[in-house]
Amino acid sequence: MKVKRFFDLVSAVVLLIVLSPAMMLTACLIKWKIGSPVLFRQVRPGLNGKPFTLYKFRTMTDERDKAGNLLSDEKRMTRAGKLIRKTSLDELPQLINVIKGDLSLVGPRPLLMEYVPLYTEKQWRRHEVRPGITGWAQINGRNKVTWEEKFELDVWYVDHRSFFLDLKILFLTVAKVLKSDGISQDQHVTVEKFTGRRNA
Repeated sequence: MKVKRFFDLVSAVVLLIVLSPAMMLTACLIKWKIGSPVLFRQVRPGLNGKPFTLYKFRTMTDERDKAGNLLSDEKRMTRAGKLIRKTSLDELPQLINVIKGDLSLVGPRPLLMEYVPLYTEKQWRRHEVRPGITGWAQINGRNKVTWEEKFELDVWYVDHRSFFLDLKILFLTVAKVLKSDGISQDQHVTVEKFTGRRNA
């Protein structure tokens, strides 16, 4: 959709300019409280499953146990990290991904590469569109819904996507962010791992 890509590109450039002071302050806070690097980089599956490097602000330390294994998310999450996640400031560097064409403003969230082999044929359909910073699943529960429900919402978006639906999702996303709604699952700092349950 050429209109969608044009809207994404223009919006991302404008938002980067407008939000640059907030991004600079966030980067300074991370450098001070968590340390370097400021950005978190991770390979994620994009359109048609093609890998790309996702950018986010770092919210956890790299603390490891005596065997060299990373500690749990709960132990590595800092107060500063919790604040950054609560306000969704960690998502802002993804505007760079939007400009590069890796992401759209709206689409199914790009998950981990390790999940790709676990998808059912229906769940894989979430990769038929460019992934997004926010999406239909994010405004309908975010991390509070189950994986199966999330994938159902993602596929619904693929089948019903439109420019006006994207505008609705963006508007409702702002409301969600202001309320810090659905950031994590119960009993988890972020979200539990997807283990390939196939009843979706």
